[in-house]
Amino acid sequence: MGIWLELGIFGLVFVFAFWQMHDVRKAQEQTRQQRAREKAAKEAADQASEKAGDEPT
Repeated sequence: MGIWLELGIFGLVFVFAFWQMHDVRKAQEQTRQQRAREKAAKEAADQASEKAGDEPT
């Protein structure tokens, strides 16, 4: 009887670990997307400032 209790606890810990890894991967993907958006916005701003600097005033 005790082995089933231990196996049940082990199973719950195992499922919890997989759930946590899923959350970590999701958070990492959101961070990657955020950094990509920030990089694209910075590059667009840099290009706009270069074009503005090229025009004679």
